[in-house]
Amino acid sequence: MPFLIVALASYLLGSLVGGVLYSRLRGQDIRERDLPGSSGTFRQYGLAAAAGVMAFDVLRGALAAWLAHTLTPDATWLAMLFVVLGHCYPVFFRFQGGGGIAPLLGALLVAAPLTLLGLLGTGLAVIPLYKATLQRRVGLNAVPFATAVAVPVGLLLALRWGGAADLLAGGAVMALRAGHLLAAEKRAT
Repeated sequence: MPFLIVALASYLLGSLVGGVLYSRLRGQDIRERDLPGSSGTFRQYGLAAAAGVMAFDVLRGALAAWLAHTLTPDATWLAMLFVVLGHCYPVFFRFQGGGGIAPLLGALLVAAPLTLLGLLGTGLAVIPLYKATLQRRVGLNAVPFATAVAVPVGLLLALRWGGAADLLAGGAVMALRAGHLLAAEKRAT
């Protein structure tokens, strides 16, 4: 029963996508123009809105992981899987959400903080290097590129410091969502 509670609560928490909620407060739907994560919110509404959305989305991930840690300490990966799944495919918003990065970061903050530090450090090191050298040729936004580099490094760190199952669960959902977004973009062009 605790596993079911963690899965359902995490999915419902994940489904409260901050960017969609914020844009709806403004009488709009960000998904008509952009993804509802902090990057899309930044592009559409500015830094203050993006910071608020990021904080809200990270908090949802942390809350899901805390709930799992409290009820099922060995199954924080379950919270990670479902909070990211909810963010990417939210039941409240026609299953059209964001990419899952912020709730993944929030859940890792609780489940595997050292692994999170390594992920963030890698991502922050890769972004400026990528922008300076490869972005014009590759044409991919810096955040997805940095994520693609940071996740394998994070897995290596997780094997040492913990959180491998958590990172794999959340990363699998993010990879699925990225595939769906790429396929949709390809169909649109």
